[in-house]
Amino acid sequence: MSSTRERIGIVGVGLMGHGIAKNIIEAGYPMTVMGHRNRAPIDDMRQRGAGEADTVTQLAAVSDIVFLCLPGSPQVEVVVTQILKDKGAVHTIVDCSTCDPVSTRSLAKACNEVGIAFVDAPLARTPKEAWEGQLDTMVGASEADFARVEPILKCWAGRIMRVGEVGAGHTVKLLNNFVALGYAALYAEVLAIGARNGVEAATFRGIIDGGRMDCGFFQTFMQYAVDRNRDAHKFTLRNAHKDMRYLTGLASESGIASHMASSVKNSFATAEGIGRGDDYVPMLADIVAELNGITRKEEGDRA
Repeated sequence: MSSTRERIGIVGVGLMGHGIAKNIIEAGYPMTVMGHRNRAPIDDMRQRGAGEADTVTQLAAVSDIVFLCLPGSPQVEVVVTQILKDKGAVHTIVDCSTCDPVSTRSLAKACNEVGIAFVDAPLARTPKEAWEGQLDTMVGASEADFARVEPILKCWAGRIMRVGEVGAGHTVKLLNNFVALGYAALYAEVLAIGARNGVEAATFRGIIDGGRMDCGFFQTFMQYAVDRNRDAHKFTLRNAHKDMRYLTGLASESGIASHMASSVKNSFATAEGIGRGDDYVPMLADIVAELNGITRKEEGDRA
């Protein structure tokens, strides 16, 4: 429990934010959550003792540290801009969203000019680990700011890594997602080529399973591609496209040629462009198959 009893505000009590909020309040921190049209997590947090704010202005007035768990940079920019306008009691903002590091560094500069610390602490793992307080987080912050927020991060994270100054957390998160989403694009094409040539997805999984190229992401991808478990990896193609846009933008801003990143981004851009943005990442396998005219017979009866 915090000896200083910092008052915590949270904007974004969704799949990940709900678990984060639950663990912080259970550690004894006073909390206010931002109202949302999805009432279930808000009502749950109120039952656990959290207050509710209808606006960012109300939240900032009663919060020392504000955690953000939002879809991306546009939403974060709106909230931070309002906090900067109101100031309220806020002295630290911790952004757990996956955001554009270019935007993050700009927001941090604006916050620092008015005496507000900005920390980027994006997340890894799933809502299950969020609920259990076992998320991973990659933190971009000064050493002093990291020391101040680390006790609160420990409420909901089992693995905490300070990876550099502000913006480094979001940079590492995008690099991590690039690796994962690159594998997703690779797997989808591999399965399409295999299907066209008489090799079923189950056969390919059997070859990789337990070998040097096996990994947790491969297993969840194949849980959908082979076993048809739609909930094996609940991360939407729309969010994947967003993350890859941020990554290619960062590469461009850094003067880095990004042939691979651009190709991976285009895989997800295509999926969203044809109206499949709400599907989950492993479903890219179906989309690549369909775009190549591969029939269910060719894929094998995996249903």
